[in-house]
Amino acid sequence: MNPPVPQSLLDAPLSRERGPASLQRQLHDRLKQAILGARLAPGSRLPGSRALAEALSISRNTVTAVYDLLAAEGYLLPDRRGTRVAALTRPARSAPRHPVQRAASAASPALARRLAAIQSEPARADGEVALRPGVPALAQFPLAEWRRALDRAMGRAGSSALGYGDPLGEPALRHAIARHLSVARGVRCEAAQVVVTEGAMEALALCARLLTNPGDTAWVEDPGYRGARTAMHAADLHLVPMRVDAEGLCVPTSDWTGRPPRLIYTTPSHQYPSGAVMSAARRLELIANAQRHGAWIIEDDYDSEFRHAGDPIGAMQGLVAQAPVLYVGTFSKTMFPSLRLGFLVLPEALATRLQAPLGQLLRGGHRHEQLALGDFIESGAFGRHLGRMRRLYRERQVALREALSHHLRVPHAIDGGQGGMHLTVRLPSNDPDTRVAAAALRHGMAPAALSSFALQPAAEDNGLVLGYGNTSAERFEPLVRKLSQLARAAYTGVRSRSSGAGSG
Repeated sequence: MNPPVPQSLLDAPLSRERGPASLQRQLHDRLKQAILGARLAPGSRLPGSRALAEALSISRNTVTAVYDLLAAEGYLLPDRRGTRVAALTRPARSAPRHPVQRAASAASPALARRLAAIQSEPARADGEVALRPGVPALAQFPLAEWRRALDRAMGRAGSSALGYGDPLGEPALRHAIARHLSVARGVRCEAAQVVVTEGAMEALALCARLLTNPGDTAWVEDPGYRGARTAMHAADLHLVPMRVDAEGLCVPTSDWTGRPPRLIYTTPSHQYPSGAVMSAARRLELIANAQRHGAWIIEDDYDSEFRHAGDPIGAMQGLVAQAPVLYVGTFSKTMFPSLRLGFLVLPEALATRLQAPLGQLLRGGHRHEQLALGDFIESGAFGRHLGRMRRLYRERQVALREALSHHLRVPHAIDGGQGGMHLTVRLPSNDPDTRVAAAALRHGMAPAALSSFALQPAAEDNGLVLGYGNTSAERFEPLVRKLSQLARAAYTGVRSRSSGAGSG
């Protein structure tokens, strides 16, 4: 005897309007939800395809196709006597709770404990906003030259570059990077030591994965690059913040014995965000101590290409032969962020040993973009673009300094300025930088609060990091006037609250 059509399938007619869900998809979803919701009990028989098709006024072929798909997915069990609902193990239903408690309890067990140490970034506006640090002059990028490089790469490689490729990166790009770094940065390397990555973040994550074990100690600059902290936390490392002064990373002698590191992260050529340049004496001392204690130094050569006064400062990696330095760079600032290409230069002693692990950890990709970038570098277009951007950023920095000098009506001091695409403006410790940054965001500006870069913020870590890379010079005066108003209002608000608390 043919079982009756379940009422749950007849409660609403299937829609015959044109749309993304066909009759077959609608019936499939309705049956699946009825099974998952226990409205169709395990072991119960479903009506035959002819009977269900007549009840729903649809084609029998549609019903047959849905039954076959649900059987393939494991929801139905067809046999000679008909089609039955499979027995499924369902998650236990807990007692009703407050919605917030239920959401928290459901989410907490699924998250790794290490995520608690990863700080979220302050709110960011969508689209292009003024004074955001780390964004290059996107409108000035030579798109026509880049398009020609892509066309040449597509024409030469064609479909042969649609596969994964070399996990360590396209050989042509690795050779181009090695030659550029040797000439422009004084880096000692061969192409075999270069690993192409998806930006600096992947390079930092690789350093942690390849050279550390959970619980190892990593020293990071404080204040410093938030992405480096995130990469170290994700590797379950114990982070020790090291203060930065006018000569860069400052390491107390006692810390080498008291809490020796496995990794040391530093930005010696242009510290982010202070702009300090690590002195030669401190660089050599850091390398010597790292060799003595078996530590590895990650040199992030942040913004080193954009030096505005004097000759470029050479990389720390090239100071000493066989130095325990892993050199990290990215094309996000020199080209454009969405390119998502960076690199890691391994010490010669590591490059051979890590070939096999890297071949398993990486899969290659972005091959046409890699080939185009190698061509862009070798053709001289990259060098010409860097020269134009150095001049542009130098002019914008001068204009921003003048605007700050004339229109920022709060006590302040300016850090950095020898290179890069940002200035750090330190404010009085009682002038809350996070409040100023949040207020600026509401007015179309995105300066970063200096204190947000510190693991252990000190009184002097109060200020604003102002990016001038993607903001035209003629906008600086009105922008700084508004920043000045916001800073004064924030300071007045804090002073008023303090006075009110005291009078109570």
